[in-house]
Amino acid sequence: MLERIEEIRAEANAAIGAAASSAELEELRVRYLGRKAELTGVLRGIADLAPEERGKVGGAANKARKELEALLEASAERLDASELDARLVADRVDVSLPGAPPRAVGHTHLIARTTRQIEDIMVGLGYSVAEGPEIEHDYYNFTALNHPPGHPARMLQDTFYVRSHPEVLLRTHTSPMQIRAMETQPPPIFIVIPGKVYRRDSDATHSPMFHQMEGLAIAEGLTLADLQGTLLAMVRGIFGGEREVRLRPHFFPFTEPSVEVDVSCFQCEGTGTLADGERCNLCKGQGWIEILGAGMVDPNVLGFVADSGYDPERVQGFAFGLGIERVAMLRHGVPDLRRFFDNDVRMLEQFS
Repeated sequence: MLERIEEIRAEANAAIGAAASSAELEELRVRYLGRKAELTGVLRGIADLAPEERGKVGGAANKARKELEALLEASAERLDASELDARLVADRVDVSLPGAPPRAVGHTHLIARTTRQIEDIMVGLGYSVAEGPEIEHDYYNFTALNHPPGHPARMLQDTFYVRSHPEVLLRTHTSPMQIRAMETQPPPIFIVIPGKVYRRDSDATHSPMFHQMEGLAIAEGLTLADLQGTLLAMVRGIFGGEREVRLRPHFFPFTEPSVEVDVSCFQCEGTGTLADGERCNLCKGQGWIEILGAGMVDPNVLGFVADSGYDPERVQGFAFGLGIERVAMLRHGVPDLRRFFDNDVRMLEQFS
């Protein structure tokens, strides 16, 4: 039995040393150390041997097994390294070959593009861009903007309040940043404020979350004429150099006087009639399209920041606010506000 163990050891040693691949080495492991291997059978049959032979045969078989296991491990490391080197050589990249077609890159969403365009126009007029929190305090969202208790805009059907903190809400407009900015900067101040706002609306022209751009200008001697000139420059930058603006009396709690602002229709050139004689569907034959709300800042609003230098007897100014989605819908003919948020690639890729 001892002679056979030595023969198995010598035979396996030579075969393992000559193995040329990992697959061949695995085959040898199964042949010499697997469950059906002869050496394994010797170890299992030790109990059947005479007592005086068990120690010698068991010791020789275990020694041979450990020697072959060590040899298999060393050979596996050697073959793995050589096979890796061979794969690296075979997989070498030929840099002279043409590359794979590049993947199409993404592009800015239409809402973001429209926002950046308006920001660029206003920065060109000397304004700075400011941003504020979307979770706001009642004081900044309503009280300091001349919305007294009981004002309809405070009602639950319009505003998302935090149930556990009734003074905290999702801002309904970007106007709170007017107060926050004036608290940190004395006049003059010229800022635009883009951002998300939240109201309880949802249909083809309203969304619970949408985007606004607020504008604020406070200095000495500003008048409604300055507001009109600013808005004219802005709408011409957005809709084209031939556009005109029209101011109509309106009411907003934080401006006095307040105006609705219309832009001359860019589809029918303000005539209300298309080239084929049909009524313009964009402006409904009126020649004008309502675009935003504006007005001169109410002295009551300035009273909340009088300690920051905004004495309503010395400075005055104007504010305006527009919906980014509305501008984008008008410029690009998007019929439904919800298309901006459906994530339909077919719609988004039209504006790449």
